[in-house]
Amino acid sequence: MTSFTRSLSRLADLPSAATRRLAFALVSTAALSVSLLLAAAPAGALVTTVGPTKVGLQPRTTSLAQGAGEGEAATFANESGNVVLSGTTSEYAIYWDPEVRFDNEWLVNLDGFFQALGETHLDTPFGVLAQYRDRSNTIAPFKALFKGSYSDTVHYPTGKCTDPDHLSVCLTDAQLREQLQSFIALHDLPTGMDTIYYLLTPPDVAVCLDEAATRCSDYSGVRTSVSYKESFCSYHSDINADNAPEGDSKTILYAAIPWTANTAAYDCQDGGWNPEKHLEKREEPKEQSEKEKEARKKQLEEDPPKKRLEEEEAIRLEGPHIEEPNQETGEVLDPAAALSDLLINQIAEEEINTVTDPLLNAWQDAKSEEATDLCRNFFASTAGEEGSGGEIAGSVVANPLTEAGTLSNVTVGPGRYYINNVFSLSGYSCSGGPGLVARFTAPNPVNASEIIGVDGMESTVSLIEGKAFGPTGPPTTTYATFSWNFGDGTPEVKGYAPGAPKCESPWLSPCAASAFHSYQYGGKYNVTLTITDVAGNTTSVTHEVTVAGPPPPSPPGPAGSPPATASPTTAGSSNSSTPGSSGSGTPAKPPLPGPVASQAAVSHSLMSALGKGLVVVYSVNEQVAGEFQVLLADSVANRIGLHGAPATGLAPGSAPSIVIAKAILITTKGGRDTVKILFGKKTAAKLRKLRKVSLTIRLVVRNASSHNPISTTVISTVNLYR
Repeated sequence: MTSFTRSLSRLADLPSAATRRLAFALVSTAALSVSLLLAAAPAGALVTTVGPTKVGLQPRTTSLAQGAGEGEAATFANESGNVVLSGTTSEYAIYWDPEVRFDNEWLVNLDGFFQALGETHLDTPFGVLAQYRDRSNTIAPFKALFKGSYSDTVHYPTGKCTDPDHLSVCLTDAQLREQLQSFIALHDLPTGMDTIYYLLTPPDVAVCLDEAATRCSDYSGVRTSVSYKESFCSYHSDINADNAPEGDSKTILYAAIPWTANTAAYDCQDGGWNPEKHLEKREEPKEQSEKEKEARKKQLEEDPPKKRLEEEEAIRLEGPHIEEPNQETGEVLDPAAALSDLLINQIAEEEINTVTDPLLNAWQDAKSEEATDLCRNFFASTAGEEGSGGEIAGSVVANPLTEAGTLSNVTVGPGRYYINNVFSLSGYSCSGGPGLVARFTAPNPVNASEIIGVDGMESTVSLIEGKAFGPTGPPTTTYATFSWNFGDGTPEVKGYAPGAPKCESPWLSPCAASAFHSYQYGGKYNVTLTITDVAGNTTSVTHEVTVAGPPPPSPPGPAGSPPATASPTTAGSSNSSTPGSSGSGTPAKPPLPGPVASQAAVSHSLMSALGKGLVVVYSVNEQVAGEFQVLLADSVANRIGLHGAPATGLAPGSAPSIVIAKAILITTKGGRDTVKILFGKKTAAKLRKLRKVSLTIRLVVRNASSHNPISTTVISTVNLYR
């Protein structure tokens, strides 16, 4: 359980216990944990330069050759806001195959996956990608449009490299680039930062990054050799002749997918790991009791050689092996038909890494690992509602003929695939797809004016926090938002997820994962919770609340018309003469006046207010909802370099000001009390430069129990001294 304990320490770094609670529910049912996320991570830099070529590399890895890695999840960042791909990308698959070595069934499977990417849904690893932003701060759901494939029959060039395992064809990355540029020009194909080319080579063709063949898709010797350790499964890169910092219309984004699929290719797929009940376990022969071992030993001694070979083969197949969810079933099989399943995982990895790191300078960790590298060999299915996600379909047991299992963890379009999870900034977890399910429980029937509570913390929100960029500077943390519509015409209650500094002091927005509300009139009301995660994914749920009480007044009819009757959809009789209704011709009550309120600061010590909060005493004559705002004159703010949202709605002639702190005020009745308004760390640091400062305190409150609330604004000034 050591690794799981480490995962909880990651969750402890989340902003608050409330956020940890929501994220932990996700991790338990969806994203697992950081320690499992990193348990099979490869060692060494993944974005690397070999000769003149810089690539995002997927090296071979095997659970037998190396121990569990830890990665640098906490350092995964894009501090400079370098460009990522947002919105829709056009994608082409180019099969460079002059000798027609690609089986037609492979092409059907590969092209089918490319096409399915255009139909991808939220509950796949690709649904996580929109959380990764650049300086433009664009949030756009992932969308890959397959523009088609083409079998390129141009003969291979020769003389640049020699394959480590003595294959007849060895191509360098430089030769791939040259052919790709020629192919694009010949067919007048598009270039730019919204297009990705996948260049695939068939069996018996090796691809090397350099002419010296030090890093190739093939290798010589055994799995412990240097040649093996330096070999790779695939990579992505760019051709950016103009060295444009964000790429330009001439930039070519491409991924090289060499043929690495064979019956011993698990090191280019899942590294010999088996996801079982949310845990990644090494594939190895099952343990036997002493009695079983003795019986087996006796059987092998007595059985003929053929039977003994079958027994030994069965044991071997219980060890590390590939997974082919699209392999044929039945008595007569083509064992090679589904080998393309191994390439599909590499295509998916290069898709994810190209989107999040197209020019090899965006989202990486301190070890130059990209979004799939931190989750290498991690295949848990993590998306969807509790009970429906986290399932790995298929059999882990290898078919004797294909020597492959049938595990699949992702459904993309009509196909089933075995695709690597992707690293998510929210909770530092491996995700098979964003879990996003809105939930709350409606209260039992209540009376008008009674306060009800609704708790959106029942929801599953995996992408609860992420990174957002401003025009300059490093990214800041952003959070999912909750919105409540209570169905009675009152303004929606909107705010951030719990644990967000924006929903702590100084409040820039209310914390709205949970909310209180009261209804002035009886009736049946639809309460709707809408959640938007940091990737822009949205979900809603609606429940009905029944309120006992007088029906709302009907709107007045045109002049000279008979009085309108109360709405039959509200609780109570439409013919009643309840005060405030017009069921018997009684005029509706006029709107309630705005609440009576007052407020003034108690403390005048600058250092005390900055350290412990500004204490304000207030009084109200009824149940209210509203907020305090602390304003600072622009002239002072500019002098000390303090920035904030401009204060709006000021009286004519007032000096321009910014809002530097907020606090929400919600009361259940009238009375007198105090509130403490806290300043943010950066704001307090700037204000400490002053010996004295004059602040404006603005309190805006409205009738909390009124169907048509009226607002009251109260303004006071306080001078704070050192």
